[in-house]
Amino acid sequence: MTSTAEEYDVIVLGAGPTGENVADRTVAAGLSTVIVEAELVGGECSYWACMPSKALLRPVAALADARAVAGSREAVDGRRLDPAAVLARRNSFASDWKDDGQVRWLRDTGIELVRGHGRLAGVRTVTVEAEDGSERMLTARHAVVVCTGSRPVLPAHVPGLAEAHPWTNREATGSQTVPGRLAVVGGGVVGVEMAAAWRALGSEVVLLVRGDGLLPRMEPFAGELVAEGLRAAGVDLRFGTEVTALERADGSGPVTLALDGGGTLTVDEVLYATGRAPRTADVGLEQVGLKPGDWLEVDDSCTVLGVDGEWLYAAGDVNHRALLTHQGKYQARITGAAIAARAQGLSLDTSRWGAHAASADLAGAPQVVFTQPEVAAVGLTRAAAEAAGLRVKTVDHEIGSVAGASLYGDDYRGRARVVFDLDRKVLVGACLVGPGVAELLHSATVAVVGEVPIDRLWHAVPSYPTISEVWLRLLEDCRG
Repeated sequence: MTSTAEEYDVIVLGAGPTGENVADRTVAAGLSTVIVEAELVGGECSYWACMPSKALLRPVAALADARAVAGSREAVDGRRLDPAAVLARRNSFASDWKDDGQVRWLRDTGIELVRGHGRLAGVRTVTVEAEDGSERMLTARHAVVVCTGSRPVLPAHVPGLAEAHPWTNREATGSQTVPGRLAVVGGGVVGVEMAAAWRALGSEVVLLVRGDGLLPRMEPFAGELVAEGLRAAGVDLRFGTEVTALERADGSGPVTLALDGGGTLTVDEVLYATGRAPRTADVGLEQVGLKPGDWLEVDDSCTVLGVDGEWLYAAGDVNHRALLTHQGKYQARITGAAIAARAQGLSLDTSRWGAHAASADLAGAPQVVFTQPEVAAVGLTRAAAEAAGLRVKTVDHEIGSVAGASLYGDDYRGRARVVFDLDRKVLVGACLVGPGVAELLHSATVAVVGEVPIDRLWHAVPSYPTISEVWLRLLEDCRG
């Protein structure tokens, strides 16, 4: 270990999108910043999640759109995706799992990079262990920010699971070959997206879901329509099913899954998409009085609670507010602003929608599920709004009934719902399901986050003929 510590204004643990954005904001505020990363600069999103998964799914949507319109349908009739071309394009979006470009961005932005595993060693102090075992000590004048993200969770106590070498999201988005048979365990976002992608690339896919529906955190109709889409694509979808044991001889070859009820299933690979846990087991939380392995509880400025001195922050997945890349980047901007304000001796504005409050995490976090059909949602579901004690009205509309949808695709099928707060006369949630609805989501997000009164939204006229015209129909019913 070096005899003297290297001092910076800000230390950031983790160089994923959240950590990069924190560092960008603090450097822009004139604070010297170092970022510590043991893996690839760019993090989970760049190499094992958002970018490669959407690169796998975009050709699926493009081909589906072509098949949905007479004229283009005949041009692609009988054609399938080219797996080699899709995987090569996916590789390019993951930069072939090399981070040279992102390292160059750090350097050009004025952010210093230290390679290695960072651990808190005390107040505003971090030790970094390099791959060769050497150590460096870093200290921060103002702040340390934990942006170490999350990791996939595998269920405990399933016999043979470890020996079966299951896929997680990393293997599912990074495989260089198409498995002949794939079992996907879990009905959340990763499960349904990867089931759609690998089925389209030629795998025989079985989706095993313990509960009775998909996408349980969204409106129920979203999971129902996605289930229909997966079945239409040829996915074998089984609800109420648990895996009780796995067997893979010598760690290679086919995997046999024992299912509750006595049946078995043999596949070439099995993907477990059963949740996430924080990457905090080995970042030194015990040195500052926190429990290793826990989510980090923060206030709206992303300052960690339970640590004196307002110097420790946590942004992104690790604080469990909203496990979405765009929300992590949003939190990073809030965190950077809070650090800069405190460094200047200024008070924070943590009022709702204040400059130092990540209010949108709780009121307006948008999310898209890139299946066929797409699902786009923001804000509260009806159930969540009612549980919060709001007096609400829900309005549903078939998206296929508007002119823009019928032009987008023959026999367009989709559904939209808004959740309307009857007391405040604003929208508090929206969910849209159907081809191409991802591009409608930001308008819903602006309405929810902006708390735009319904009487003013009435004057936001959708262009004709576009799918956005569904907003006119929804607002007509909200106004009653």
